[in-house]
Amino acid sequence: MSDDKDYNSRTAMTIKRFADAEDEADQGGSGEFAELFQESIRHHHVGEVVKGKVVHISNDYVLVDIGYKSEGSIPVEEFLDEAGNLTVQVGDEVKALFERKENQKGYAVLSKRKADRLSAWDSIDAAGGEGGIVEGKITGKVKGGLTVDIGVQAFLPASQVDLRPGGNLDKYIGVTDRFKVLKLNKKRGNIVLSRRVLLEEERAGVRTETLANLAEGQTREGVVKNITDYGAFVDIGGVDGLLHVTDMSWGRLGHPSEMLKPGDKLSVKVLKYDQEKGKISLGLKQITPDPWLAVEQKFRVGDRVSGRVVSMTDYGAFVALDEGVEGLVHVSEMSWTKRLRHPSDLLTVGDEVETVVLGIDTGNRRISLGLKQAQANPWTQLEEKYPVGTKLEGQIKSITDFGVFIGVDEGIDGLVHVSDISWTKRIKHPGEVYAKGQTVQAVVLNVDAENERLSLGIKQLTPDPWSVIPATYRPGTRVRGKVTSVTDFGVFLEIEEGIEGLVHVSELSREKVASPKDFASVGDELDAVVLSVDDVEKKIALSVKALQAAAEKAELESYMQDRGEATSNLGALLREGMRKNGDNND
Repeated sequence: MSDDKDYNSRTAMTIKRFADAEDEADQGGSGEFAELFQESIRHHHVGEVVKGKVVHISNDYVLVDIGYKSEGSIPVEEFLDEAGNLTVQVGDEVKALFERKENQKGYAVLSKRKADRLSAWDSIDAAGGEGGIVEGKITGKVKGGLTVDIGVQAFLPASQVDLRPGGNLDKYIGVTDRFKVLKLNKKRGNIVLSRRVLLEEERAGVRTETLANLAEGQTREGVVKNITDYGAFVDIGGVDGLLHVTDMSWGRLGHPSEMLKPGDKLSVKVLKYDQEKGKISLGLKQITPDPWLAVEQKFRVGDRVSGRVVSMTDYGAFVALDEGVEGLVHVSEMSWTKRLRHPSDLLTVGDEVETVVLGIDTGNRRISLGLKQAQANPWTQLEEKYPVGTKLEGQIKSITDFGVFIGVDEGIDGLVHVSDISWTKRIKHPGEVYAKGQTVQAVVLNVDAENERLSLGIKQLTPDPWSVIPATYRPGTRVRGKVTSVTDFGVFLEIEEGIEGLVHVSELSREKVASPKDFASVGDELDAVVLSVDDVEKKIALSVKALQAAAEKAELESYMQDRGEATSNLGALLREGMRKNGDNND
């Protein structure tokens, strides 16, 4: 309805203009009428590009006065930008293609878009056609590449977008640049462009200039092209140089990507230029002074220093102390008491820690740090807390072939050696007597803070029975015991709990014994007499033979003495018998 009103209004205005001109002619002024008459007979041809002035804008079309018998109509969407904003206003001069003399409303049918296309093709022809250079704006992404607006839509293959094809094409959308026309088919309206060709030509020119002026020691501005495991390639003006990972930072760097990414701009130093091979080595850390030159002024052995854990290995953790300066905390220097299998049992990357400088080797660029040294050493306090002879109680933490470890303080275990478990029992393995987790008592035998060792004893809780054995079992004393073992060289007799004596095969009987096993068995009870006691070696020599000889002699002399005298003189008789036996053995 609004379009009809516009049409009627525009028609009425035109009729009025002719009427006014006719009146003017009747009054002797024929100028404007003559011009209008000439305009009315002006002819436009279909397919012709015409110029006109915008006289009206509606929601659906734009009316343009092209000096024709009727105004031209152009769809309003041909004047909208990508954001949908109108790019024209009343009074603007525009070019349009004359498509048809009249539509249903009586307007000439025009197209700005088609006129722009014709103009674009003219520009392409003027640029030289195929091989020519045109300017345009990348507007969108299609299969295999991008679209470019150069007045008409052209295709930019992905391989022709940049020097290094691939990656995310979205970042190029909206870029205005120059392009080279690779292929042109005007009939089909196909245009293939290349941005890469122009970049390569530009790069070749810059490369020639760069190589002509390149020298070792120069500082150059560059752009990171790509990252590898061993470094980064940097464009320093049409030519790529290798920035090795070891030349990126004075400090430790696990991977180049931790510090750089493609597209980063940076200043680098030319370390080496091999003109023959065309290889360029670059350095980034060399732009700044070597921090190790000032290490001995900044750090001294014994200093407490703070830093951040930057990496870990099986043998320790590296701590950043300053820009480009790291120290190593060996796993053995991390805790006074904990047995760490790996540094990660105590630390994580990123932890802020306080350490003590243990050593500095600037020649090898090494600083040794101690984590435990920044804390009180519990071993130095242990001797005061547990003097030798102190009785304590703890839980068995572990059992080994050579002893048991008892938990004393947090992280501190004491060792009870197998030899310190019992005064009298032969213990082949501590597991025969104790179990892990069992609570036991022990006595402190020794504290070695320097070597971090604590010696404990269990048998020392009771007096050593061998301290009274020599007085209890003097030579000649008659004893009775149970056979505990029979060997080829004699019989072991337990005369009290844990105390054994050996009856040598030669002391079993006055008669020759072929084998002790023929004389006694384990569990048998025998009477014997003590021959000797060695409290150092903890050995008791017993004799059954001497007891038999003494008994026989006592019987022979019993008629001369009463029973009491025989008993009281048993020791003398035994000694006499042993003396004679010794003479016989000799």
